[in-house]
Amino acid sequence: MSSGAAEFKAELRAGNPKFGVFLNSTSPLLAGQFSHSGYDWLLIDTQHSPVNSQTLSHMIAAIRTGKSRIMVRVSSTQDRAGIQNALDSGADGVLIPYVNNAKELEEAVSCCYYPTQGTRSVYTPQQCMNEKGLLGYVPAANKNVVVAFQVETASCIENMDEIMAVKGIDIAFLGQNDLCMSMGLYDGRYVFPEMYFSKELNDATAKLIAAAHKNNVILGIFLFGTDRVAEFLEKGFTFISLGSDLHHAQTQAAAYMKNLAVATAAKGKTWAHQPSALV
Repeated sequence: MSSGAAEFKAELRAGNPKFGVFLNSTSPLLAGQFSHSGYDWLLIDTQHSPVNSQTLSHMIAAIRTGKSRIMVRVSSTQDRAGIQNALDSGADGVLIPYVNNAKELEEAVSCCYYPTQGTRSVYTPQQCMNEKGLLGYVPAANKNVVVAFQVETASCIENMDEIMAVKGIDIAFLGQNDLCMSMGLYDGRYVFPEMYFSKELNDATAKLIAAAHKNNVILGIFLFGTDRVAEFLEKGFTFISLGSDLHHAQTQAAAYMKNLAVATAAKGKTWAHQPSALV
């Protein structure tokens, strides 16, 4: 965890947006390159990628060559080892997925803070202490750690008021895909992507926004691309993901395929991209 994360959180709370990307490729090389691409933060996803502890450490070190803040999505609210490893390896904070109630979240949040505020274990030397040493890092760690949790289940929305009151949380991160699934909006009543504009999801989002404002919690969201960024900035979301490294590669490849088809046709050539459901 580098110094200045407290200022990062303060800027988000003040309404200044910070944009980022999820990293699912498990590539330290790509992680380092993205840290020089202009994004404010990068999130290493250990929930939905095959990244292991050693690779995580290497990715964090690579990102540190640039200016991006570093988040890590751990595997669950029960992932004490994952939280410990992410912070010891130098991440600025963690994203805790699949929160259904306050008790689950409280147990995970406690792992993010050193005693007496929490139950994080102290050990040295660690990658997080390389910049300032043990005594330079530990006393300021509780102030600088960024603690985010994912809003992605119907139970989370139902228990939103008590969840938002948990001490130590900074960001409530809306995952529309999983929330739509959990709320049953893929049951046939909507044709994709109508569920993302449905009254049910809008009402759940409004409840999230109200609870976040009441508790001074930052609003975050996962989006694919920039099309809806302005809409969610207007709603008060400031911690915004624009997809993933793999999504960036996929969409750029699709754009190239489209341009190649136009260019070859214009020159009277016969060409079509290789069969793929992704293009």
